[in-house]
Amino acid sequence: MSTIRVRSLRKSYGATEALKGISFDIDKGEIIGFLGPNGAGKTTTMKILTCFMAANSGEAKVSGHNCTDESQIVRQKIGYLPENNPLYTDMTVFEYLKYMAELHDVPKADILDRIKEAVVDCSLSDRLHSSIGALSKGYRQRVGLAATLLHDPEILILDEPTVGLDPNQIVEIRNLIKKLGKKKTVILCSHNLAEVELTCNRIIIINKGKIVATGTPGELRGTVEGHANIKLTVRGDKSEVISVLRGVNGVREVISHSVREKGAFGYELVTIKNRDLREQIVKAIVGQELTLLEIHRETVSLEEIFNQVTKSKTLI
Repeated sequence: MSTIRVRSLRKSYGATEALKGISFDIDKGEIIGFLGPNGAGKTTTMKILTCFMAANSGEAKVSGHNCTDESQIVRQKIGYLPENNPLYTDMTVFEYLKYMAELHDVPKADILDRIKEAVVDCSLSDRLHSSIGALSKGYRQRVGLAATLLHDPEILILDEPTVGLDPNQIVEIRNLIKKLGKKKTVILCSHNLAEVELTCNRIIIINKGKIVATGTPGELRGTVEGHANIKLTVRGDKSEVISVLRGVNGVREVISHSVREKGAFGYELVTIKNRDLREQIVKAIVGQELTLLEIHRETVSLEEIFNQVTKSKTLI
């Protein structure tokens, strides 16, 4: 059974239909990137899953429990870190986590053990008695994540957890999310597409209230419209190289670039969709006794996939 099961979910705000019958499943142990442009329906979906609001129709279940009829149980299953991490900066890390554990009704006999486990998971042991106000933003995010773990939820929903962090802090939070994903199901909402690709094992993209794409980054690349590009550098007569490259079956266009080094030019090949022609190209170049200095195939970026599926057809 899926950890999260959404079926035909609809939600309207007056005449505006925010969700138009979306359906998806998330299995235990997955790290899911939940993406979409502003106003696409991401926040509405998360508010329904966290029992902040009810849908107009359809069904959302968390660990088999209905988000509308069993909201108290569902809330116990979820740890939620909002984009604007709500911390009391005049408290120490320990004071804040103890306070949050009490709010989550963690049994008093278990509070210290839960705090210890959370700070170990989030690498906060050496900051336990530091004032939150004195911490860097990266450490404040760790405190927010630790707070979401205190009641031992099965699912973590993280909204823009790396926004405003420097590159080193982003790497730290990414590694932490991957670590937590070994024990929890994680939904990561983010506009940082490169970070999503590095962190998540599956992606769901929503646009205008509909799910427009779902799959691993590799699956989405295999489905999205476009053409594979191959770049190479070859030493030899430019006109001869272009003639050889145009003769490779599947090459649609050859674009030559400036001289890379003495006697060598760069070339970009537009090929038939989803065709990796590197082996044929190498054989053709070597067969004409030309010198191939480098070759690589460019893959479609998640940003390109996102731009295409939020502007055109659905890919599910």
